[in-house]
Amino acid sequence: MRLHYIQHNPFEDLANIALWAEDSGHHVSGTKIYAGEMLSGKADFDLLVVLGGEMNIYQEDRYPWLAEEKRFIRGAMDGGKTVLGICLGAQLVSDLLGGRVHKNRYREIGWHKTRLTSAASYSKAFRGFPDSFMAFQWHEDAFDLPAGAKGLASTAACANQAFELGRNVGLQFHLEVSRQSISRLIENFGDELPPERFVQEREEMLSAEDHLKELYRHLKIFMKNIELMVDQD
Repeated sequence: MRLHYIQHNPFEDLANIALWAEDSGHHVSGTKIYAGEMLSGKADFDLLVVLGGEMNIYQEDRYPWLAEEKRFIRGAMDGGKTVLGICLGAQLVSDLLGGRVHKNRYREIGWHKTRLTSAASYSKAFRGFPDSFMAFQWHEDAFDLPAGAKGLASTAACANQAFELGRNVGLQFHLEVSRQSISRLIENFGDELPPERFVQEREEMLSAEDHLKELYRHLKIFMKNIELMVDQD
């Protein structure tokens, strides 16, 4: 499988997806769009992974490359590619499918219990998942479900955490994080950690070794499911 990713800043990369892809023998390429790398002409992939970032999807005046990125993702969808959006990426995918992106009621940062909905039992992406699991969160915006999509997961702070529509999958939460990638988020966005109901302290996020091990097990199941979606007729 050929995986291509879009990266929006220097410190939110594929993290453990890269580890999974290497172990699985997949080819990985990427576009660091924040650094001026162009997406045009890059269509030689089977799976597009759109990563997280600190920007809002509507800030094209501040991040002009967002317009190009939206066109590229739309082209991948129209071309029958499998598209996985994570956090900001999920918001972009939802928007392109007709969903609305808006400020969430709560800022949600850290480890939070994520519960699958009854609709997830019919999901290809979440086949083999437990009914609830600890996932890592770092967001203040959220997406509405695109028309025709079912909500697949939720948390106490955010009703829409995942959706699947055709070959398009969106995750508000992060399955891909490692201890190192969490450290980079804290280093770069540490000022976003005021004492709020759903915002954890640095030490709590970084000391969750059991959560990290469990999360990687879930990531491997999830990415294998995505791989099967890519291979489907």
